[in-house]
Amino acid sequence: MPELDTSVLDQLFLKARTHNGWLDRPVSDETIHRLYDVMRMGPTSANTTPVRIVFVKSQEAKERLKPALNPSNVDKTMAAPVTAIVAYDPNFYAHLPRLFPGRDLKSAFSSMPEAARNQVAVLNAALQGGYLIIAARALGLDCGPMAGFDRTKVDAAFLAELSWTSLFLVNLGYGDATQVHPRNSRLDFAEAARIE
Repeated sequence: MPELDTSVLDQLFLKARTHNGWLDRPVSDETIHRLYDVMRMGPTSANTTPVRIVFVKSQEAKERLKPALNPSNVDKTMAAPVTAIVAYDPNFYAHLPRLFPGRDLKSAFSSMPEAARNQVAVLNAALQGGYLIIAARALGLDCGPMAGFDRTKVDAAFLAELSWTSLFLVNLGYGDATQVHPRNSRLDFAEAARIE
């Protein structure tokens, strides 16, 4: 497989930035559907795909989200065209007969729900949340992921009837480049990795 063109790497990683300011430009439902269709193709262990996403877009839904946000996250989240609640389904294994038909993992995971949640659902849903960010960038959207919110309030307002549990939020839209701060440093290879 050939290496991606530098412009693609720039769009996905090298020049992509976390955005806190947003242009007054809506994100269409079609774009949101396309975003999901792209991100769902990323790999997860045994194709468990435990991520669940609520795309908060309407003003009414934004108002329900607002009380759960840390004060420093209110303005940017209310200004973002869409906020994705990235969550996981602790009962993800109910779908495994269709998603991973080669083995009876549904029985295995249902017999140990706490381990299934902690070792499979949370890890793989977080991984899929990363795919959401990369897919959004690939489709020309900007992202502002964050953890500054009250999970209990978000879960009660959006996820209770679904039995899903929130992990983090991602503001989505078209970022205002005038509100981007200089990029902070990253760890060098020698500080964070090694080859053995």
